[in-house]
Amino acid sequence: MSPERIVIDPITRIEGHLRIELETEGGKISRAWACSTQFRGIEKILQGHDPRDAWAITQRICGVCTGIHAIASVRAVEDALKYPVPKAAELIRNLVTGIGTVQDHVIHFYHLHALDWVDVTSALKADPEKTARLAASISTWPNNSASRFREVQQKVGTSIAGGQLSIFTNGYWGHPAYRLPPEANLMAVSHYLEALEWQRDIIKLQTIFGGKNPHPNFLVGGMACAINMDNQLTINEVSLQQIEGMLRRARRFVEEVYYPDLMAIAGFYKEYADIGISSPTLMAVGESGYSCSGTPSESGAGVLVDGAYDRVVPFDHLKIAEYITSAWYSYPDGDKAGRHPWQGETNPRYSGPTPPYKQLSDGQKYTWSKAPRYDGRPVQVGPNARLMVAFARNHQPTVALVSKALQTLGLKKEQLNSTLGRTLCRCLETVQVAGHLEQWFAGLREAINQGDTKTFNPGKWDPGTWPRSAQGVGFAEAARGTLSHWVQIENGRISRYECIVPSTWNSSGRDQDGKQGPYEEALAGSGNHPLLDPKRPLEVLRTIHSFDPCISCAVHLFDATGCLLKEVKGV
Repeated sequence: MSPERIVIDPITRIEGHLRIELETEGGKISRAWACSTQFRGIEKILQGHDPRDAWAITQRICGVCTGIHAIASVRAVEDALKYPVPKAAELIRNLVTGIGTVQDHVIHFYHLHALDWVDVTSALKADPEKTARLAASISTWPNNSASRFREVQQKVGTSIAGGQLSIFTNGYWGHPAYRLPPEANLMAVSHYLEALEWQRDIIKLQTIFGGKNPHPNFLVGGMACAINMDNQLTINEVSLQQIEGMLRRARRFVEEVYYPDLMAIAGFYKEYADIGISSPTLMAVGESGYSCSGTPSESGAGVLVDGAYDRVVPFDHLKIAEYITSAWYSYPDGDKAGRHPWQGETNPRYSGPTPPYKQLSDGQKYTWSKAPRYDGRPVQVGPNARLMVAFARNHQPTVALVSKALQTLGLKKEQLNSTLGRTLCRCLETVQVAGHLEQWFAGLREAINQGDTKTFNPGKWDPGTWPRSAQGVGFAEAARGTLSHWVQIENGRISRYECIVPSTWNSSGRDQDGKQGPYEEALAGSGNHPLLDPKRPLEVLRTIHSFDPCISCAVHLFDATGCLLKEVKGV
Protein backbone atom coordinates (compact mmCIF):
# COMPACT_ATOMS: atom_id res chain seq x y z
CA MET A 1 0.00 0.00 0.00
CA SER A 2 1.55 3.30 -1.11
CA PRO A 3 1.69 6.30 1.27
CA GLU A 4 -1.18 8.76 1.12
CA ARG A 5 -0.27 12.36 0.30
CA ILE A 6 -2.07 15.11 2.20
CA VAL A 7 -1.84 18.90 2.02
CA ILE A 8 -3.05 21.19 4.81
CA ASP A 9 -3.16 24.76 3.53
CA PRO A 10 -3.29 27.06 5.41
CA ILE A 11 -2.65 25.51 8.80
CA THR A 12 -2.23 28.72 10.81
CA ARG A 13 -5.30 30.56 12.09
CA ILE A 14 -4.15 34.14 11.50
CA GLU A 15 -0.39 34.51 11.31
CA GLY A 16 0.87 33.96 7.80
CA HIS A 17 0.81 31.40 5.01
CA LEU A 18 2.00 28.01 6.25
CA ARG A 19 1.32 24.88 4.25
CA ILE A 20 2.05 21.40 5.59
CA GLU A 21 2.51 18.51 3.16
CA LEU A 22 2.43 14.98 4.55
CA GLU A 23 2.75 11.33 3.72
CA THR A 24 0.89 8.91 5.97
CA GLU A 25 0.97 5.17 6.39
CA GLY A 26 -1.24 3.14 8.71
CA GLY A 27 -2.64 6.19 10.52
CA LYS A 28 0.86 7.56 11.24
CA ILE A 29 2.81 10.38 9.60
CA SER A 30 5.85 9.06 7.76
CA ARG A 31 7.16 12.21 6.02
CA ALA A 32 6.49 15.94 6.36
CA TRP A 33 7.38 19.21 4.67
CA ALA A 34 6.79 22.71 6.08
CA CYS A 35 6.17 25.15 3.24
CA SER A 36 6.12 28.90 3.82
CA THR A 37 4.27 30.28 0.80
CA GLN A 38 4.69 34.02 1.32
CA PHE A 39 7.65 36.26 0.48
CA ARG A 40 7.92 39.84 1.70
CA GLY A 41 11.56 40.97 1.50
CA ILE A 42 11.74 43.48 4.35
CA GLU A 43 15.52 43.11 4.39
CA LYS A 44 15.72 44.48 0.85
CA ILE A 45 13.39 47.35 1.69
CA LEU A 46 15.67 48.48 4.53
CA GLN A 47 18.79 48.89 2.41
CA GLY A 48 19.65 52.56 2.01
CA HIS A 49 17.47 53.72 4.91
CA ASP A 50 18.56 55.71 7.94
CA PRO A 51 19.27 53.04 10.61
CA ARG A 52 17.32 55.08 13.18
CA ASP A 53 14.17 54.38 11.13
CA ALA A 54 14.68 50.62 10.84
CA TRP A 55 12.61 49.78 13.94
CA ALA A 56 9.48 51.34 12.39
CA ILE A 57 9.86 49.33 9.20
CA THR A 58 10.75 46.03 10.84
CA GLN A 59 7.66 46.25 13.06
CA ARG A 60 5.66 45.74 9.87
CA ILE A 61 7.12 42.27 9.53
CA CYS A 62 4.10 41.18 11.56
CA GLY A 63 0.89 42.65 12.93
CA VAL A 64 1.12 40.55 16.11
CA CYS A 65 4.78 40.48 17.21
CA THR A 66 5.40 44.14 16.42
CA GLY A 67 7.16 45.63 19.44
CA ILE A 68 9.66 42.82 19.81
CA HIS A 69 10.92 43.41 16.26
CA ALA A 70 11.29 47.09 17.09
CA ILE A 71 13.34 46.39 20.21
CA ALA A 72 15.60 43.93 18.36
CA SER A 73 16.12 46.54 15.66
CA VAL A 74 16.98 49.44 18.00
CA ARG A 75 19.26 47.12 19.96
CA ALA A 76 21.12 46.20 16.76
CA VAL A 77 21.61 49.84 15.81
CA GLU A 78 22.63 50.77 19.37
CA ASP A 79 25.17 47.94 19.29
CA ALA A 80 26.62 49.22 16.01
CA LEU A 81 26.82 52.82 17.27
CA LYS A 82 27.77 51.92 20.89
CA TYR A 83 24.80 53.96 22.01
CA PRO A 84 24.01 53.89 25.79
CA VAL A 85 20.38 53.91 26.97
CA PRO A 86 19.01 55.50 30.20
CA LYS A 87 17.84 53.20 33.00
CA ALA A 88 14.22 54.40 32.92
CA ALA A 89 14.05 53.74 29.19
CA GLU A 90 15.36 50.20 29.72
CA LEU A 91 12.63 49.51 32.29
CA ILE A 92 9.94 50.96 30.02
CA ARG A 93 11.19 48.76 27.18
CA ASN A 94 10.92 45.74 29.47
CA LEU A 95 7.35 46.66 30.37
CA VAL A 96 6.27 47.24 26.76
CA THR A 97 7.79 44.00 25.48
CA GLY A 98 6.81 42.03 28.58
CA ILE A 99 3.13 42.92 28.43
CA GLY A 100 3.26 42.05 24.73
CA THR A 101 4.52 38.58 25.62
CA VAL A 102 1.81 38.02 28.23
CA GLN A 103 -0.91 39.16 25.84
CA ASP A 104 0.57 37.11 23.01
CA HIS A 105 0.76 33.88 25.01
CA VAL A 106 -2.82 34.21 26.29
CA ILE A 107 -4.15 35.05 22.82
CA HIS A 108 -2.28 32.11 21.38
CA PHE A 109 -3.69 29.64 23.88
CA TYR A 110 -7.32 30.72 23.83
CA HIS A 111 -7.77 32.01 20.31
CA LEU A 112 -5.24 30.09 18.21
CA HIS A 113 -4.62 26.80 20.03
CA ALA A 114 -7.30 25.97 22.62
CA LEU A 115 -9.82 24.97 19.97
CA ASP A 116 -7.45 22.15 19.00
CA TRP A 117 -8.34 20.66 22.40
CA VAL A 118 -11.79 22.13 23.13
CA ASP A 119 -14.97 21.01 21.33
CA VAL A 120 -17.21 24.08 21.18
CA THR A 121 -20.39 22.23 20.22
CA SER A 122 -19.96 19.85 23.17
CA ALA A 123 -20.37 22.85 25.46
CA LEU A 124 -24.08 22.90 24.55
CA LYS A 125 -24.53 19.61 26.42
CA ALA A 126 -22.99 20.94 29.64
CA ASP A 127 -24.81 21.61 32.88
CA PRO A 128 -23.93 25.20 33.88
CA GLU A 129 -24.26 24.34 37.58
CA LYS A 130 -21.79 21.46 37.23
CA THR A 131 -19.52 23.70 35.16
CA ALA A 132 -19.47 26.28 37.97
CA ARG A 133 -18.56 23.57 40.49
CA LEU A 134 -15.79 22.32 38.22
CA ALA A 135 -14.40 25.85 37.77
CA ALA A 136 -14.59 26.55 41.51
CA SER A 137 -12.57 23.39 42.19
CA ILE A 138 -9.57 24.75 40.28
CA SER A 139 -9.82 28.55 40.63
CA THR A 140 -11.29 31.46 42.60
CA TRP A 141 -11.95 33.51 39.44
CA PRO A 142 -15.14 35.52 40.24
CA ASN A 143 -16.74 35.10 36.80
CA ASN A 144 -16.90 31.31 37.15
CA SER A 145 -20.59 31.36 38.00
CA ALA A 146 -23.48 29.22 36.76
CA SER A 147 -25.22 32.34 35.43
CA ARG A 148 -22.16 33.33 33.38
CA PHE A 149 -21.76 29.84 31.93
CA ARG A 150 -25.47 29.67 31.14
CA GLU A 151 -25.25 32.99 29.29
CA VAL A 152 -22.28 31.77 27.21
CA GLN A 153 -24.04 28.51 26.45
CA GLN A 154 -27.11 30.39 25.22
CA LYS A 155 -24.99 32.62 22.97
CA VAL A 156 -23.29 29.66 21.34
CA GLY A 157 -26.59 27.82 21.04
CA THR A 158 -28.23 30.79 19.36
CA SER A 159 -25.42 30.96 16.80
CA ILE A 160 -25.76 27.28 15.97
CA ALA A 161 -29.54 27.53 15.73
CA GLY A 162 -29.08 30.40 13.30
CA GLY A 163 -27.02 28.20 11.01
CA GLN A 164 -23.60 29.55 11.85
CA LEU A 165 -20.93 29.37 14.54
CA SER A 166 -19.53 32.86 13.94
CA ILE A 167 -15.92 32.89 15.27
CA PHE A 168 -16.12 29.12 15.82
CA THR A 169 -16.93 28.28 12.20
CA ASN A 170 -15.05 25.48 10.41
CA GLY A 171 -13.94 23.57 13.51
CA TYR A 172 -13.57 19.81 13.49
CA TRP A 173 -16.31 19.57 16.10
CA GLY A 174 -17.19 16.03 17.09
CA HIS A 175 -13.77 14.66 16.14
CA PRO A 176 -13.02 11.51 18.18
CA ALA A 177 -9.68 12.98 19.29
CA TYR A 178 -11.52 15.50 21.52
CA ARG A 179 -11.48 14.30 25.14
CA LEU A 180 -12.89 17.01 27.40
CA PRO A 181 -16.26 16.51 29.11
CA PRO A 182 -18.99 19.04 28.18
CA GLU A 183 -18.51 21.05 31.37
CA ALA A 184 -14.80 21.56 30.73
CA ASN A 185 -15.58 22.60 27.16
CA LEU A 186 -18.13 25.17 28.37
CA MET A 187 -15.67 26.56 30.92
CA ALA A 188 -12.98 26.95 28.24
CA VAL A 189 -15.36 28.59 25.73
CA SER A 190 -16.43 31.10 28.39
CA HIS A 191 -12.81 31.97 29.14
CA TYR A 192 -12.09 32.23 25.41
CA LEU A 193 -14.62 35.07 25.25
CA GLU A 194 -13.32 36.70 28.43
CA ALA A 195 -9.78 36.64 27.08
CA LEU A 196 -10.90 38.79 24.15
CA GLU A 197 -11.91 41.62 26.51
CA TRP A 198 -9.00 41.09 28.90
CA GLN A 199 -6.27 41.37 26.26
CA ARG A 200 -7.78 44.57 24.89
CA ASP A 201 -7.57 46.07 28.39
CA ILE A 202 -4.04 45.15 29.42
CA ILE A 203 -2.36 45.99 26.10
CA LYS A 204 -3.25 49.65 26.68
CA LEU A 205 0.06 49.78 28.57
CA GLN A 206 1.74 49.90 25.17
CA THR A 207 -0.37 52.89 24.13
CA ILE A 208 0.63 54.79 27.29
CA PHE A 209 4.36 54.20 26.83
CA GLY A 210 4.44 53.77 23.04
CA GLY A 211 1.61 55.96 21.80
CA LYS A 212 -0.35 53.19 20.06
CA ASN A 213 -0.92 49.49 19.58
CA PRO A 214 -0.12 47.68 17.43
CA HIS A 215 3.23 49.12 16.35
CA PRO A 216 4.11 51.15 19.47
CA ASN A 217 6.80 53.80 19.12
CA PHE A 218 10.41 53.10 20.03
CA LEU A 219 13.55 55.20 19.70
CA VAL A 220 17.22 54.48 19.14
CA GLY A 221 18.84 55.75 22.33
CA GLY A 222 15.81 55.36 24.57
CA MET A 223 12.02 55.59 24.40
CA ALA A 224 9.80 58.17 22.73
CA CYS A 225 7.92 59.10 25.90
CA ALA A 226 8.67 61.64 28.62
CA ILE A 227 8.21 61.35 32.39
CA ASN A 228 7.02 64.49 34.19
CA MET A 229 4.79 64.06 37.22
CA ASP A 230 3.50 67.67 36.85
CA ASN A 231 2.50 67.46 33.18
CA GLN A 232 -0.78 65.96 31.97
CA LEU A 233 0.68 65.18 28.53
CA THR A 234 3.52 62.96 29.78
CA ILE A 235 3.93 59.85 31.93
CA ASN A 236 2.63 61.06 35.29
CA GLU A 237 1.03 59.73 38.46
CA VAL A 238 -2.32 59.12 36.77
CA SER A 239 -0.83 57.07 33.96
CA LEU A 240 1.37 55.14 36.40
CA GLN A 241 -1.67 54.19 38.45
CA GLN A 242 -3.43 53.06 35.28
CA ILE A 243 -0.45 50.88 34.38
CA GLU A 244 -0.30 49.44 37.89
CA GLY A 245 -3.94 48.37 37.56
CA MET A 246 -3.31 46.77 34.16
CA LEU A 247 -0.40 44.76 35.52
CA ARG A 248 -2.48 43.58 38.46
CA ARG A 249 -5.34 42.50 36.17
CA ALA A 250 -2.93 40.83 33.78
CA ARG A 251 -1.37 38.73 36.52
CA ARG A 252 -4.70 37.77 38.05
CA PHE A 253 -6.14 36.49 34.76
CA VAL A 254 -2.98 34.50 34.07
CA GLU A 255 -2.90 32.91 37.52
CA GLU A 256 -6.64 32.39 38.04
CA VAL A 257 -7.82 31.57 34.50
CA TYR A 258 -5.06 30.65 32.04
CA TYR A 259 -2.94 28.47 34.35
CA PRO A 260 -5.85 26.49 35.88
CA ASP A 261 -7.43 25.98 32.45
CA LEU A 262 -4.19 24.75 30.90
CA MET A 263 -3.49 22.34 33.75
CA ALA A 264 -7.05 20.99 33.66
CA ILE A 265 -7.04 20.49 29.89
CA ALA A 266 -3.53 18.98 29.87
CA GLY A 267 -4.68 16.25 32.21
CA PHE A 268 -6.95 14.85 29.49
CA TYR A 269 -4.23 14.80 26.80
CA LYS A 270 -1.11 13.52 28.57
CA GLU A 271 -0.27 11.18 25.68
CA TYR A 272 0.78 14.35 23.78
CA ALA A 273 3.81 14.54 26.07
CA ASP A 274 5.15 11.72 23.89
CA ILE A 275 3.87 13.11 20.57
CA GLY A 276 5.43 15.91 18.55
CA ILE A 277 8.95 15.35 19.85
CA SER A 278 11.11 17.70 17.81
CA SER A 279 14.74 18.66 17.26
CA PRO A 280 16.75 17.69 20.37
CA THR A 281 18.89 20.86 20.29
CA LEU A 282 17.21 23.82 22.00
CA MET A 283 18.47 27.40 22.28
CA ALA A 284 17.69 30.57 24.23
CA VAL A 285 19.57 33.82 24.83
CA GLY A 286 17.78 34.65 28.09
CA GLU A 287 14.38 34.77 29.75
CA SER A 288 11.24 35.76 27.90
CA GLY A 289 11.27 39.43 26.93
CA TYR A 290 15.04 39.66 27.36
CA SER A 291 16.80 41.90 24.85
CA CYS A 292 20.33 43.16 24.45
CA SER A 293 22.64 45.14 22.22
CA GLY A 294 25.45 42.89 21.10
CA THR A 295 26.09 39.27 21.98
CA PRO A 296 24.35 38.01 25.15
CA SER A 297 26.84 37.42 27.95
CA GLU A 298 25.47 36.95 31.46
CA SER A 299 21.83 36.72 30.42
CA GLY A 300 21.33 32.99 30.78
CA ALA A 301 22.08 32.39 27.11
CA GLY A 302 22.79 28.79 26.28
CA VAL A 303 22.18 25.75 24.11
CA LEU A 304 21.06 22.23 25.03
CA VAL A 305 22.74 20.04 22.44
CA ASP A 306 21.51 16.71 21.08
CA GLY A 307 19.15 15.91 23.93
CA ALA A 308 21.62 16.56 26.76
CA TYR A 309 19.03 18.50 28.76
CA ASP A 310 21.17 18.76 31.92
CA ARG A 311 24.17 20.42 30.27
CA VAL A 312 24.12 24.01 29.01
CA VAL A 313 26.62 24.80 26.24
CA PRO A 314 27.66 28.50 26.00
CA PHE A 315 25.96 30.38 23.19
CA ASP A 316 28.19 31.62 20.34
CA HIS A 317 26.53 33.58 17.54
CA LEU A 318 29.42 32.79 15.19
CA LYS A 319 28.06 29.22 15.02
CA ILE A 320 24.85 30.44 13.34
CA ALA A 321 24.50 29.93 9.60
CA GLU A 322 21.48 30.12 7.27
CA TYR A 323 21.08 27.61 4.46
CA ILE A 324 18.88 27.84 1.37
CA THR A 325 19.04 24.24 0.17
CA SER A 326 15.25 23.91 0.32
CA ALA A 327 14.36 27.60 0.06
CA TRP A 328 13.61 29.75 -2.98
CA TYR A 329 16.67 31.99 -2.67
CA SER A 330 20.12 32.14 -4.23
CA TYR A 331 23.57 32.74 -2.77
CA PRO A 332 26.51 33.92 -4.92
CA ASP A 333 28.50 30.82 -3.90
CA GLY A 334 25.71 28.30 -4.46
CA ASP A 335 23.02 26.61 -2.43
CA LYS A 336 25.05 24.28 -0.23
CA ALA A 337 27.11 26.70 1.85
CA GLY A 338 25.55 28.38 4.87
CA ARG A 339 26.03 32.06 5.64
CA HIS A 340 26.35 33.90 8.93
CA PRO A 341 23.74 36.71 9.02
CA TRP A 342 26.39 39.43 8.74
CA GLN A 343 27.24 37.87 5.37
CA GLY A 344 23.62 37.00 4.64
CA GLU A 345 21.81 37.50 1.36
CA THR A 346 18.06 37.66 0.70
CA ASN A 347 17.90 37.11 -3.05
CA PRO A 348 14.52 35.58 -3.97
CA ARG A 349 14.51 33.10 -6.83
CA TYR A 350 11.30 31.13 -7.12
CA SER A 351 11.87 27.81 -8.83
CA GLY A 352 8.77 25.91 -7.73
CA PRO A 353 5.93 24.61 -9.86
CA THR A 354 3.45 26.87 -11.56
CA PRO A 355 -0.29 26.29 -11.22
CA PRO A 356 -1.76 23.80 -11.49
CA TYR A 357 0.43 21.67 -9.24
CA LYS A 358 -0.05 18.88 -6.73
CA GLN A 359 2.72 19.33 -4.18
CA LEU A 360 5.44 21.91 -3.60
CA SER A 361 7.60 19.22 -2.01
CA ASP A 362 8.08 17.44 -5.34
CA GLY A 363 11.15 19.64 -5.85
CA GLN A 364 14.26 20.15 -3.73
CA LYS A 365 13.15 23.71 -2.98
CA TYR A 366 9.68 24.04 -1.48
CA THR A 367 9.58 27.01 0.93
CA TRP A 368 10.34 30.70 1.39
CA SER A 369 11.81 30.00 4.85
CA LYS A 370 15.57 29.72 5.06
CA ALA A 371 17.11 27.02 7.26
CA PRO A 372 19.11 28.52 10.13
CA ARG A 373 21.39 26.05 11.89
CA TYR A 374 23.48 26.29 15.05
CA ASP A 375 26.80 24.48 14.71
CA GLY A 376 25.22 22.52 11.87
CA ARG A 377 22.17 21.47 13.89
CA PRO A 378 18.46 22.25 13.48
CA VAL A 379 17.41 24.16 16.58
CA GLN A 380 14.16 24.43 18.46
CA VAL A 381 13.41 27.82 20.07
CA GLY A 382 10.50 29.05 22.14
CA PRO A 383 9.10 28.92 25.68
CA ASN A 384 10.08 25.28 26.19
CA ALA A 385 13.65 26.04 25.09
CA ARG A 386 13.85 29.00 27.49
CA LEU A 387 12.49 27.06 30.46
CA MET A 388 14.58 23.97 29.73
CA VAL A 389 17.77 26.04 29.47
CA ALA A 390 16.90 27.87 32.71
CA PHE A 391 16.07 24.55 34.39
CA ALA A 392 19.43 23.11 33.34
CA ARG A 393 21.12 26.22 34.76
CA ASN A 394 19.36 25.49 38.07
CA HIS A 395 17.55 28.83 37.99
CA GLN A 396 15.54 28.27 41.16
CA PRO A 397 12.31 30.16 40.32
CA THR A 398 12.10 28.22 37.04
CA VAL A 399 12.96 24.91 38.70
CA ALA A 400 10.23 25.42 41.30
CA LEU A 401 7.57 26.47 38.79
CA VAL A 402 8.32 23.73 36.26
CA SER A 403 8.79 20.98 38.85
CA LYS A 404 5.39 21.68 40.42
CA ALA A 405 3.61 21.45 37.05
CA LEU A 406 5.48 18.30 36.04
CA GLN A 407 4.66 16.64 39.35
CA THR A 408 0.99 17.57 39.05
CA LEU A 409 0.75 16.07 35.57
CA GLY A 410 3.06 13.14 36.25
CA LEU A 411 5.54 14.12 33.53
CA LYS A 412 9.33 14.23 33.22
CA LYS A 413 11.31 17.31 32.17
CA GLU A 414 12.45 15.52 28.98
CA GLN A 415 8.79 15.48 27.92
CA LEU A 416 8.78 19.26 27.65
CA ASN A 417 10.11 18.62 24.14
CA SER A 418 6.69 17.58 22.84
CA THR A 419 3.36 18.95 21.68
CA LEU A 420 2.04 19.12 25.24
CA GLY A 421 5.38 20.29 26.61
CA ARG A 422 5.52 23.34 24.36
CA THR A 423 1.92 24.24 25.26
CA LEU A 424 2.58 23.79 28.97
CA CYS A 425 5.81 25.82 28.93
CA ARG A 426 4.10 28.73 27.22
CA CYS A 427 1.64 28.93 30.10
CA LEU A 428 4.29 28.54 32.81
CA GLU A 429 6.37 31.26 31.20
CA THR A 430 3.36 33.59 31.18
CA VAL A 431 3.06 33.13 34.94
CA GLN A 432 6.75 34.05 35.23
CA VAL A 433 6.57 37.14 33.03
CA ALA A 434 3.42 38.44 34.72
CA GLY A 435 5.43 38.51 37.95
CA HIS A 436 8.44 40.12 36.27
CA LEU A 437 6.23 42.95 35.00
CA GLU A 438 5.37 44.04 38.52
CA GLN A 439 9.05 43.90 39.48
CA TRP A 440 10.06 46.07 36.51
CA PHE A 441 7.28 48.52 37.33
CA ALA A 442 8.48 48.74 40.93
CA GLY A 443 11.96 49.49 39.58
CA LEU A 444 10.60 52.27 37.39
CA ARG A 445 8.69 53.73 40.34
CA GLU A 446 11.84 53.72 42.43
CA ALA A 447 13.87 55.41 39.66
CA ILE A 448 11.24 58.13 39.30
CA ASN A 449 11.12 58.69 43.07
CA GLN A 450 14.88 59.18 42.99
CA GLY A 451 14.57 61.75 40.20
CA ASP A 452 15.89 59.46 37.46
CA THR A 453 13.34 60.30 34.76
CA LYS A 454 15.55 60.51 31.69
CA THR A 455 14.15 58.35 28.85
CA PHE A 456 16.38 59.37 25.93
CA ASN A 457 20.11 59.87 25.44
CA PRO A 458 20.79 62.42 22.65
CA GLY A 459 24.54 61.82 22.78
CA LYS A 460 24.95 59.95 19.49
CA TRP A 461 21.88 61.10 17.60
CA ASP A 462 23.96 63.15 15.14
CA PRO A 463 25.19 60.92 12.25
CA GLY A 464 28.32 63.06 12.18
CA THR A 465 29.44 61.29 15.35
CA TRP A 466 29.07 57.80 13.84
CA PRO A 467 31.90 55.69 12.42
CA ARG A 468 32.06 55.41 8.62
CA SER A 469 31.38 51.66 8.85
CA ALA A 470 29.69 49.79 11.69
CA GLN A 471 27.80 46.57 12.33
CA GLY A 472 25.64 45.45 15.20
CA VAL A 473 23.26 42.79 16.40
CA GLY A 474 20.20 42.95 18.60
CA PHE A 475 18.97 39.83 20.37
CA ALA A 476 15.58 39.40 21.99
CA GLU A 477 13.53 36.53 23.33
CA ALA A 478 10.21 37.01 21.57
CA ALA A 479 7.07 35.11 22.54
CA ARG A 480 7.91 32.44 19.97
CA GLY A 481 11.63 32.18 20.70
CA THR A 482 15.03 33.68 19.94
CA LEU A 483 14.94 36.70 17.62
CA SER A 484 17.95 38.49 16.18
CA HIS A 485 18.37 41.52 13.90
CA TRP A 486 21.70 42.12 12.18
CA VAL A 487 22.63 45.49 10.70
CA GLN A 488 25.58 46.89 8.76
CA ILE A 489 25.88 50.65 8.32
CA GLU A 490 27.97 52.47 5.69
CA ASN A 491 28.19 56.26 5.59
CA GLY A 492 25.12 56.68 7.78
CA ARG A 493 22.88 54.31 5.78
CA ILE A 494 21.93 50.65 6.07
CA SER A 495 23.98 48.57 3.65
CA ARG A 496 22.83 45.14 4.86
CA TYR A 497 20.02 43.99 7.16
CA GLU A 498 19.10 40.43 8.12
CA CYS A 499 16.56 39.00 10.55
CA ILE A 500 16.51 35.49 11.99
CA VAL A 501 13.17 35.10 13.71
CA PRO A 502 11.80 32.30 15.92
CA SER A 503 9.56 30.84 13.22
CA THR A 504 12.49 30.76 10.80
CA TRP A 505 14.33 28.48 13.22
CA ASN A 506 11.25 26.32 13.81
CA SER A 507 9.64 26.29 10.35
CA SER A 508 12.84 25.78 8.39
CA GLY A 509 12.98 23.15 5.69
CA ARG A 510 15.64 20.55 5.05
CA ASP A 511 19.26 21.68 5.04
CA GLN A 512 22.26 20.62 2.94
CA ASP A 513 22.53 17.38 4.95
CA GLY A 514 18.84 16.56 4.59
CA LYS A 515 18.09 17.32 8.24
CA GLN A 516 14.48 18.34 8.80
CA GLY A 517 13.45 21.57 10.47
CA PRO A 518 11.67 21.41 13.86
CA TYR A 519 8.08 21.47 12.46
CA GLU A 520 8.94 18.64 10.11
CA GLU A 521 10.78 16.69 12.80
CA ALA A 522 7.87 17.07 15.23
CA LEU A 523 5.48 15.50 12.71
CA ALA A 524 7.64 12.85 11.07
CA GLY A 525 10.78 12.41 13.15
CA SER A 526 9.57 9.80 15.61
CA GLY A 527 7.26 7.88 13.30
CA ASN A 528 4.54 7.71 15.96
CA HIS A 529 2.57 10.89 15.23
CA PRO A 530 -1.09 9.93 14.80
CA LEU A 531 -3.48 11.10 12.10
CA LEU A 532 -6.83 9.36 12.48
CA ASP A 533 -8.78 11.19 9.79
CA PRO A 534 -6.81 12.74 6.89
CA LYS A 535 -9.81 14.94 6.03
CA ARG A 536 -9.85 16.37 9.57
CA PRO A 537 -6.16 16.52 10.60
CA LEU A 538 -6.76 17.72 14.16
CA GLU A 539 -3.66 16.00 15.54
CA VAL A 540 -1.42 17.84 13.07
CA LEU A 541 -2.94 21.18 14.07
CA ARG A 542 -2.21 20.43 17.72
CA THR A 543 1.47 19.85 17.08
CA ILE A 544 2.12 22.70 14.64
CA HIS A 545 0.10 25.18 16.71
CA SER A 546 2.10 24.16 19.81
CA PHE A 547 4.99 26.12 18.25
CA ASP A 548 2.75 29.20 17.82
CA PRO A 549 3.83 29.66 14.18
CA CYS A 550 4.20 33.16 12.76
CA ILE A 551 5.08 32.77 9.10
CA SER A 552 4.84 36.47 8.28
CA CYS A 553 7.86 36.85 10.55
CA ALA A 554 9.63 33.81 9.15
CA VAL A 555 9.77 34.95 5.53
CA HIS A 556 9.83 38.64 6.20
CA LEU A 557 4.43 39.11 -2.01
CA PHE A 558 4.23 35.89 -3.36
CA ASP A 559 1.27 33.51 -3.28
CA ALA A 560 0.60 30.58 -5.55
CA THR A 561 -2.46 28.37 -5.77
CA GLY A 562 -3.04 25.23 -7.72
CA CYS A 563 -4.80 21.90 -8.00
CA LEU A 564 -3.95 19.56 -5.16
CA LEU A 565 -4.17 15.85 -4.71
CA LYS A 566 -5.94 16.42 -1.40
CA GLU A 567 -6.36 19.77 0.35
CA VAL A 568 -7.51 20.28 3.90
CA LYS A 569 -7.91 23.68 5.50
CA GLY A 570 -6.56 24.05 8.99
CA VAL A 571 -8.92 25.73 11.44
